[in-house]
Amino acid sequence: MKRILYIVLAAALFMSCTTPEPPKKLYMWLDCEANFERLSTPDSVDYYMARIKELGFTDVVADMKSIMGEVLYKSDIAPYMGEWNGTVRSEDYDMLAEVEAACRKHGLGCYTSLNIFCGGHNFVKRGIIYNEHPEWQSIGWWHNQLIPVNEMKFNYNGMVNPANPEVREYQLAILEEFTRRYPTIDGIIFDRVRYDDIWADFSPLSLADFAAYAGLEEAPRPEEIMTWHEDAEGKWHHKPEAHFKLWMEYRANVIKSFVEEAHKRIKAINPNLVLGDYTGAWYPTYHYVGVNWASEKYNPAEDFDWASENYYKTGYAELLDVYMTGLYYTLVTKEEVDDQYQSVGQRTEAGMDAEARNYWYCVEGGAEMAQKITCGVVPVVGSIYVEQYQGDEERFGRAVTQAIESCSGGMMLFDLCHIVAHDWWGTLQKAIERAE
Repeated sequence: MKRILYIVLAAALFMSCTTPEPPKKLYMWLDCEANFERLSTPDSVDYYMARIKELGFTDVVADMKSIMGEVLYKSDIAPYMGEWNGTVRSEDYDMLAEVEAACRKHGLGCYTSLNIFCGGHNFVKRGIIYNEHPEWQSIGWWHNQLIPVNEMKFNYNGMVNPANPEVREYQLAILEEFTRRYPTIDGIIFDRVRYDDIWADFSPLSLADFAAYAGLEEAPRPEEIMTWHEDAEGKWHHKPEAHFKLWMEYRANVIKSFVEEAHKRIKAINPNLVLGDYTGAWYPTYHYVGVNWASEKYNPAEDFDWASENYYKTGYAELLDVYMTGLYYTLVTKEEVDDQYQSVGQRTEAGMDAEARNYWYCVEGGAEMAQKITCGVVPVVGSIYVEQYQGDEERFGRAVTQAIESCSGGMMLFDLCHIVAHDWWGTLQKAIERAE
């Protein structure tokens, strides 16, 4: 009898000391521009929240600040986005209030996202870098020439300079205003808390700021950081120069310091608000955009020659409550990488180098790497880009299942608009049900 009692007590003690793993979450992303018309009436909002719940999703992420720097709510700071592609909204229409009400009705969590260092859409010549603040735009070092980002018409995303103190304070003020305006949402997911690409930002302000960071007597010339060279096929490649490694560290520190300050200010207003970040998963080349989303416990200098000995200090995973990693790969498993190493997907993002692939260049391997370098300090949510699988509905379904099974925090789907366009509701639901 005593033996049975000891076993029961031991089991009870074990259970009391063991924290069960939280259930994985499934997030549906609602892009700002792509769903502008779709989410412009309460009835439509309610319809889609109901459908999202029926699929098995647990949460939605409503994008509330566009790449143009315009917002979908009445703000005293940022310009209002009252029209897109012919659809007009009154400034009195509070989309997020409608989304949150529908989420509560249907049992969904309500998160929101804000594009941070974004200021313009170069393809339509619209945004704050075209109107209110052209002086904030990023200055690129492109093919050994300095050029403002709004003149780089091959690049749709016109971003601002993250090192500019005015830009940083402006973005922080928007985050504070937003947090106060919507006190009952579940969380905020940062998007595009980064530089534009490897060529940004080489403005005099950034070069002087780098000199102070690096302890240099004077600001370096761009060509002392990196140079551009054209190969026999007419393709341009950057070449690291004397200050390159420290420049990579500096830019990552600029981003981390912003995330630190944003975390401090938002949590001071609402300590219960979940804070997250959404980045690309391709860490081996993500220094191109000046971001180190790893844990400080991980030292990339041991694996990559672009990382300085102190680069690990720029990791900011510890500041996040959830991390969404963009598994933008057409290959789903590591076995497929072995079979089709040269296969190139349709999605080409800033910092994604097609010449630097390994097992991380698939949904399964990318999820493994993200969890390895975040060191368990934050739940990792694998994000699937639907449009990457157009023409291959079966592979799309497998990618969704793989992301759910491979990631500690679950899966995020980008985006609702693509499920609607392709009518992949059934495939998506089966993929979710199939996940273990």
